Amino acid sequence: MITLDFTQRGSLTLSEYLYREVKKKILNGELKGSEKLPSKRGLSVHLGISVITVQNVYERLISEGYIFSREKTGYFVTPDLEIFTKGRPEKSGDPESSSLCYRDKDKQKEKYQEEKEYGDFVNLSDSASGTEKFPFSVWNRIFREVLKTKGEELLKATPSEGIFPLREALSEHLKTFRNIQASPLRIVIGAGSEYLYSLILQLLGREKIFALENPGYLKPGKIFKSLGAECVPVPLDSSGFSLESLKKMPLKKSPDVLHVSPSHHFPTGITMPVKRRNEILRWLEEKKDRWIIEDDYDSEFRFSGKPLEPLQRADASGRVIYLNTFTRTISPSFRISYMVLPESLSRVFKEKLGFYSSTVSAIEQFALSEFISRGFFEKHLIRMKNYYRNLRNELIGKLNNSLLKDKIHIREEDSGIHFIMNLKTDLPEKEFKKRAFEKGLGLSLLSDYVYPETLSPGKTAGLDSFMEQGFVSIVVNYSGLKKNKIEKLVSVLEEVVLDS
Repeated sequence: MITLDFTQRGSLTLSEYLYREVKKKILNGELKGSEKLPSKRGLSVHLGISVITVQNVYERLISEGYIFSREKTGYFVTPDLEIFTKGRPEKSGDPESSSLCYRDKDKQKEKYQEEKEYGDFVNLSDSASGTEKFPFSVWNRIFREVLKTKGEELLKATPSEGIFPLREALSEHLKTFRNIQASPLRIVIGAGSEYLYSLILQLLGREKIFALENPGYLKPGKIFKSLGAECVPVPLDSSGFSLESLKKMPLKKSPDVLHVSPSHHFPTGITMPVKRRNEILRWLEEKKDRWIIEDDYDSEFRFSGKPLEPLQRADASGRVIYLNTFTRTISPSFRISYMVLPESLSRVFKEKLGFYSSTVSAIEQFALSEFISRGFFEKHLIRMKNYYRNLRNELIGKLNNSLLKDKIHIREEDSGIHFIMNLKTDLPEKEFKKRAFEKGLGLSLLSDYVYPETLSPGKTAGLDSFMEQGFVSIVVNYSGLKKNKIEKLVSVLEEVVLDS
């Protein structure tokens, strides 16, 4: 039985303290691979805490890959778990290492050449957010305050990395919510992720070969290729980025840089387990000229358990570049993104790229720094998380109770503001998409996020684990969906499937 001294938990919650102590016992070998853990009720009685607290901790450890469950048997420590803890010891009871997560990321969407915009159109291919929930009154008040108090500063040249108050606010935000210790001096702010990707390429060099998740967010590959770099799409498996596929590549195609989104992959929704994360970090340490670009996409919106720590947190080599953006948490039109550079690249940036002008206006940066540092951003995230959870549940409930309930398989993950829906139909996927659009429903398909050069007749590289024969795989981006449009969405899908 697991015994703990809760008097040592300091300011940590019971759940956070129990999670850290169980994880520590796994890491130090006290709890061995395949060892059975106490039942939820047994442990709750033994420790004098609620069953729900134990359940939340077990679910969090499952999502991170430390333990697994067997139906009607119980919970067990994951066997053959190689733990990668080099350089980043976990400190029990240290409140700074807690991680609530928040984040945002642009999504690639197919643009119809003649996209219609009319009131009754429902667009599930759009990366819009619930803008009606944004605290406009607060934002307007902050804007007015900035104009009144920062007048002269707004007219001065802005540092290439962005204004210090915003970088300082982001540093505190990352420490509190992502457990990342990042000096403001290592943070660079830019107008959208596209700009930051172009900077990264200049920092790392065009001679590097970039490995990209396939399927995945296509824009980084387009940017790298347009700037002269070589890119290789790498298929995914059930744990995310496949290192086995990487090893099979010819030596001359062996990548130097991996672009990964371990916390929440788009569009599959995969959360990379700890074992795969460790494998990727070991790959990084095998050669000194290797790098990882970590896109912490959509990690704010996790609906059960605690968020997973980013790769950057466990990186002992100092070669993980962390990216995040506000396009999902605030709005796609809010073009502010940021990256945390390793110390070595931060110096290179100042020496070689410091001549760049900031691409974000000073007034927006000052306003956002106030919005974050005064706690309004955190409140907004909590509000949006609850809103999206309720919207998601209502949408999935309506789909599962529709005329299509026997034809729908939903890959429901615990995070992100989209999910994959496999829908049984005799229609080819392009025809299905066309008919839905003609009836006022815009869709994204899973195959829209595959690099075209990897497509082959009857087969799509990287999709075998996610698609089903005789089904179309739809990426349901519900973040911009209005609740009063759910009935139409379901009705159109029923018409397209049942009339075919």
